[in-house]
Amino acid sequence: MIYTTNSIESLNYQMRKIIKNRGQFPNDASVVKLLWLAIRTIEDKRARERAKEAGRPKSEPRNAPAKLVEGSTIQGWTKALNELSLRYPERFNRSI
Repeated sequence: MIYTTNSIESLNYQMRKIIKNRGQFPNDASVVKLLWLAIRTIEDKRARERAKEAGRPKSEPRNAPAKLVEGSTIQGWTKALNELSLRYPERFNRSI
């Protein structure tokens, strides 16, 4: 879960930087479009970094960031979800 959190925090930082540099927006649609294009650009950059490291053997360390938009999997999510639901039962819906 920590590596996923780091990835999310990295995305949040990059999005805040883009919004801060832009300043004002004429309407909500322009904000959504800017953020969507930013996410695609960030994901493309990360995909290029992953592609560079794709041929390396498993024994060598890899530094490429994880996927953001599609196909990203979290290992051990069920165990983490069960632990969180035990500690914070009021925050979880019964249908989960």
